[in-house]
Parts: sequence; C-alpha cells; structure tokens
Amino acid sequence: MKINKYLLQVIFLISLSLFTFSCKDDDGDVTPAVAIDRLDEGDRLFGRGVNELRSLIALSDNEELNEIAELFQYDVTHYKVTYKTTYLDEEIIASGLVTFPETTEAMPMISFQNGTIASNAEAPTVNTQTFLTLSSVASAGYIFVIPDYIGFGASSNLISPYHNAEYAGRAVVDLMRAARELASQEGYNFSGEAFLSGYSEGGYATLAAHKMIEEETPDGFELIASAPSSGGYDVKGFQEYFFSLDTYDNPFYLAFVALSYQSVYGYDDPLSDLFQEPYASAIPALFDGSKNGSAINAQLTTNISELLQPDILVNLDTDPKYSNFVAALVDNTITNWIPVAPIYMYHGTADITVPYESSLDSRSQFIAAGASAELVTLTNLVGADHGSGFLPYLVEAVNLFESLK
Repeated sequence: MKINKYLLQVIFLISLSLFTFSCKDDDGDVTPAVAIDRLDEGDRLFGRGVNELRSLIALSDNEELNEIAELFQYDVTHYKVTYKTTYLDEEIIASGLVTFPETTEAMPMISFQNGTIASNAEAPTVNTQTFLTLSSVASAGYIFVIPDYIGFGASSNLISPYHNAEYAGRAVVDLMRAARELASQEGYNFSGEAFLSGYSEGGYATLAAHKMIEEETPDGFELIASAPSSGGYDVKGFQEYFFSLDTYDNPFYLAFVALSYQSVYGYDDPLSDLFQEPYASAIPALFDGSKNGSAINAQLTTNISELLQPDILVNLDTDPKYSNFVAALVDNTITNWIPVAPIYMYHGTADITVPYESSLDSRSQFIAAGASAELVTLTNLVGADHGSGFLPYLVEAVNLFESLK
C-alpha cells in the first residue's frame, strides 16, 4: 500500500513541475459533422471505469485528490492523437493525448499544458502512466487534452521551441481542433466551451494559447477562461531575475531558451556569446531528447558567474552583439495585451524557481495594458514552492472550471 501511495503522489505531481461523422447533443439531436482539418490519426488506447478511477485516487490517501475524485461521474476512454500543426512555415505532425467521458451529453473541453520537460521519455504520449492518470479529470465531465509540445512525441526530431509564444500556442490550439474533430468522428459531443490550464511552462503555453484563440477565433470554440499557474510569462523579466542571482538550481532552463531561440529565429550568434566553456559547446548535445532536466543540470553549473559570459551579465541590454537574443526575449513576453475571456492566475508564494513576484508583475503588466483587475486575477497558493504548488493548483483549477460550466 505504501508503494501505491508513493507512486500516485509522483504521478499527480508530474514534472514540477477527426473524415467526418455526426454526434448527438443532450436532446438527442444530431449536431453538424466536423470537417477533418487538423486530425491525422486518433488511436484508442483503453478505457477506465469511474469506480476504477475513484479507487486509484483513494489509494493515494490525499485529501486534495479525493476532492477531485468526488466530482467523477463518467467512465473515460483515452486516445493517442497525431495532428497537423505548423512550425517554421512548414506543416508537421505533432502529438498529444485526448480523453473522453463516456456520455452522449455535450461536454466542455479542458486543455492541460504540463511543465518543462527535456527528454522524450517525459512526453505525455510516452509517459502515459503519469498523464493518463491526470486525464482522469475527464470523468468529471470534460474532454481532456494534453499536448506533447513541438519537439516531443511525434515531432521529437525537432528542437523544442521552448518558451516561444507562437509555437507553444499553436501546439495547444491545433490539438484542441484535432480533439474536436476526433470527437465528431468517434461520436462524442463537444459543447464548444473551452478551458485552458497549465503549470510552469504549461502556464506560459496556456497564456500563449489564450491569446492565439482570441486572435484567431477558431470555429466551434468559445473560450470561457484560462487558469495558468507558476509560469514565466514575462520572459525578459525572468531573464533579469536569473541574471541577478549568484546561483540557480535549474540552469538548464536558460540553456533551453537560448538553444530554442537560436533554432527558431535562425540567427548565427553562437552560444559562446552567452555561455562560458565548456558549457557553450556541450549544450546542443545535452538537448538531444535523451536526458531530463536533472541530467542536464548535472552537466552544467549552478554558479551563474561560471555559466554565463561576464560581459553578458553587464551589457546584455546595451551591446548590439546581444540584440537578437534580447529581441527574442521581448517578443515572447506575453503580458502586453487585453484578454476577452478572464485569466485566473495562480502561484505559490514560496516559489523561487519561477518566482512568485513574476506573476505579480505579469498581472500588473496586463492591467497597465488596459485589462481590468477583475479580468486578470491572481490567487496565492500560500506557502507553496514550485514543486508543492501543483496539487493545490490542480484542485483550484478544477473547482474553478466546475463553477464556470
């Protein structure tokens, strides 16, 4: 029993982080068939009964998880999905998970975005034990989707565009469209209402997807709200925080961002402009998809003055040599627009990995851009750090979405 309890806690903490058919609505009327545009393939994995899901949660002996389990109503069926999206102006195949509640009633959709991963083994469609357990939230009455992100799963041959707003948002929105198509194909009923949620990097991807949905207004979707948690939405601000430290326990974050932006924007600036040796030369191979963040951190240094070039710590914002990198940081900061649907932000007050103050600042930036204080809110996860904040956030987000259904 102790082993089961431990495994379930780890599973829920995770990375501390469709040709067309028609379906019936809850009145029995046939809803219009959805044309296949984004869906490549939807492979049924397996189903789980509602009692089985409740039993799995009960083994964890965790009050927060049991609170979610009380909402479970439906058996669920899990699918692995490949779908079409775009990356660097080319169509590619990406992947993700989709879970349906077994009902003909019209159900809303939740897209959940996970925290930072670096190895393909951590991708949702590969690490299915973890993420399909998380997907049990579908039993509460949601179509539940989780993208792998570009660079993992079906697109693991690519360098992941980490903390790039366009491709973070695109991976989410196109999977949601593919899930809508799969629902139509498999006879499930999507109500059109959509919610976005995500933790850490997933919080960033959630805001990027929120912005993209409101800019592009994809057919068949009404975004009700987003609930991002503990993300670095102000990428430039997070860089400034990082540079202000003497040590940082996750140096692979900055290495990942630098490698991503070099790949996405195609500039010739060498990594040695930012990083000292032997780290500059080692970084590309460290992100080959075989190593997780801990393994990459072990090959770097937590000492900022040893990791980064001395000149960049002083002259990043003034030396034209660094202008490409600075421009990329600014371009991918996503706090300078006015949302239509509400944003409910969450953050642990003891978080220093992605500092709590970053969410305070991000909310202030939204309000300065013209958003009302009621439209963009911040809920404090009191005493939680980057690891311990996930479960309280998950409960808060699910209860929030229940209240907005």
